[in-house]
Amino acid sequence: MMHSAITPAATATRRQVSPSALVTSVARRWRAARDHGLPAQARLYALLSPRHWEMMTPAFDSLMALCESALSRPFATGTGRNLTRDEAMLIGLLDGSVPQDDCIDCPAGTARALDSAIRSTRIMMVLMMSGPVGTRL
Repeated sequence: MMHSAITPAATATRRQVSPSALVTSVARRWRAARDHGLPAQARLYALLSPRHWEMMTPAFDSLMALCESALSRPFATGTGRNLTRDEAMLIGLLDGSVPQDDCIDCPAGTARALDSAIRSTRIMMVLMMSGPVGTRL
């Protein structure tokens, strides 16, 4: 097998994106799509694909839908730098600083499904956000 040398132009650089900023952007894009009757996954794909993170699209879509189901109401989003309680809660659930039992009172089956979605989304974020930009895993 022959290998070609890696040139500086071929080396991808890492783009620093705050996980909390990503989660906020995803939540707001998902909510806007749902409010306007647009396909949420297509809107999330458009947000994530420029960074080659499109594999996170179904994980985030599922997480948002399950979160809304657990809340028994629409997920509330804000604007600008102001986070809603729901956005702060979602960030806390994903970074592990907020236990699910402390913020959402829902049936056990819904809680288990949401917990699974949280874990899956965490895994996808670690896999996608730790890779170099411009590469696909």
